[in-house]
Amino acid sequence: MTEQKIGLLLVNHGSHSKTWRQALLDLEASARDRILSSGTIQGVKTAHMEYTEPSIATQMKAFDQEGFSDVIVVPIFLTVSSHSADDIPTILGQKDDAQIIASLEAEKIERYLPSAKVHITPLLDFTDVLQKNVLRRSQALSKRPEQEGLVLIGYGDQDYDSEWTELFNKVAEYVKLNSGINDHSHGWCGHLVHYNPAETVAAINTILERKEQAIVIPVLVAYDEMFQKNIIGRGVEQIENHAEKILYNADAILPDPQIEDWVIKISHAYAKEISEAVIPA
Repeated sequence: MTEQKIGLLLVNHGSHSKTWRQALLDLEASARDRILSSGTIQGVKTAHMEYTEPSIATQMKAFDQEGFSDVIVVPIFLTVSSHSADDIPTILGQKDDAQIIASLEAEKIERYLPSAKVHITPLLDFTDVLQKNVLRRSQALSKRPEQEGLVLIGYGDQDYDSEWTELFNKVAEYVKLNSGINDHSHGWCGHLVHYNPAETVAAINTILERKEQAIVIPVLVAYDEMFQKNIIGRGVEQIENHAEKILYNADAILPDPQIEDWVIKISHAYAKEISEAVIPA
């Protein structure tokens, strides 16, 4: 029997933005000591799914070279998408859809079948961490909740639009229940809307038809100049008298200690299951 050695791979979408990538590397650095403290996990790495190294394939090759028997993969993704449902499992050799493989090859994303056994955990929407995060950020901007409406702007996913909408509605209802804000809208800023600020403008105007001010929250994992500044930010600037009508901070979900806690908790839970599964009865 191969000696058991468990590793942890934090997987994110990836970005051309160095600021964005650094936020995910900072998450690993902040959580690393606590992840390793139990002794069941013996290595931690971060991988970017696309755009830049280290890639998933690169990091899984490293785990194999270092003799890891099992790797827990924690996707730092909000909810289900084609990336979490199809791309990541395909990159790791768990799915063999020819169309997806061809798409990954076209994007020059390497597929690698690791020797280590891979265990993929649930996504962030598995917990209430996102709701609490958006509530905190909304309350930091709010001044007169009864006169404000909440506008959530996320990346979006064409194949899972209903799931993304359901998540955003759930987050908004949590904020409304705990803040005094009683109205909300949402919009997308990713490829689904061709990275166009017009969707942000429309979501804001929906609120301003009914409220005096709009609190605009980027529901994005990390800060990327393209999104928080050039798409959402420009959308905000297109609103007449936006300085008075819009409450906006170009921030992101990270950094957040509760995200760190979630990563640690789910990693330890999976490591415990893996360890107990190989103990002879």
